Amino acid sequence: MNTLIPAPDAIPVSWGYFKFLLMLTFPLHLILMNSMLGSAAIALYACLKGDETSKRLAYELAKVIPFLIAFAVNLGVAALLFLQVLYGHFFYTSSIVMGAYWIAVIPLVLVAYYSAYLFDFKFSSLGKGAVALVSLSLFIFLGIAFLFSNNITFMLDPEAWNVYFAKPAGTSLNLGDPVLLPRYLHFIVGGIAVGGLFVALVGKMKRKMASDVRAAAENIGMKVFTFFTGVQVASGFWFLLSLPQDVIRLFTGGDALATLIFIAGFLLALVVLAAGISRKVYAIAVLVVPLVYIMSFMRDSVRSGYLKPHFSPESLQVLPQYSPMFLFFFVLVAGIAPVVWMLRKALGSLPQAEEER
Repeated sequence: MNTLIPAPDAIPVSWGYFKFLLMLTFPLHLILMNSMLGSAAIALYACLKGDETSKRLAYELAKVIPFLIAFAVNLGVAALLFLQVLYGHFFYTSSIVMGAYWIAVIPLVLVAYYSAYLFDFKFSSLGKGAVALVSLSLFIFLGIAFLFSNNITFMLDPEAWNVYFAKPAGTSLNLGDPVLLPRYLHFIVGGIAVGGLFVALVGKMKRKMASDVRAAAENIGMKVFTFFTGVQVASGFWFLLSLPQDVIRLFTGGDALATLIFIAGFLLALVVLAAGISRKVYAIAVLVVPLVYIMSFMRDSVRSGYLKPHFSPESLQVLPQYSPMFLFFFVLVAGIAPVVWMLRKALGSLPQAEEER
């Protein structure tokens, strides 16, 4: 037994409630984060390309990137909180091991967010400075994703926590883990793919955009989506094969549910890739949502496989206290109304989408 693993805290209700909320919010965070990441990457490409249509496309994307960041961060906080309730004694410890980098995430997010707003509000007067601002936001978020990947791989490998005694200032990264790079690339490549789909949807649905800008958004978005989806399938197998053998076996018959999820995810990814080649934007948008959820369930199976020798959420002690949960769900439901109102206001200027050509 690894003596570095702290004892878990008791929870107020059954672990299943928190697992449900984690698996509900995390895929939604991924979809928004991926849309933001891909939009920023395509906006950078459009700025570098420099022709008039590309500049106008970059400006259209500049107007939506701050909204995507805001929603992605808020849903990410929710998913992170539920993760900490269930796996806090692992996640907090891994965060301490790399604490100097982890605490830097907060100022980095602020800088990236501010750069995105400047990219939007000052776009017409930025000139070549637009490239610098969108590059700053994009590369900061890529860096933050790398730090998250380090933290999660540390969290799943308590044996690696011993590096803290050599670097007690919290300056360790999990660079020696063979899973780190394929895991990181798998999620980044998938993120850019989903971002391409989002840009294509902007071209399809935002009727106030000039026709040439809409066509460019759809064309570039679908090319990015199709190419990076193909790369993601390949990187996914690299990620899978880099996992420990006992975790791989979960997806190759060792666990019926995990194997079924893996097969369903692989087949659905192929269908989505075929739809991308056929440029069926709306069909892809419908299919990508369940695909992201399936990938999130696979990620959960990987986490369970790693931590099985040490812990499972079912073992958490429950000290019943249901009133906070009831209050949480009440506030959650009550909060949906103003969010819907804000979205309607934000999207009110957009005409209804026409049927796909």
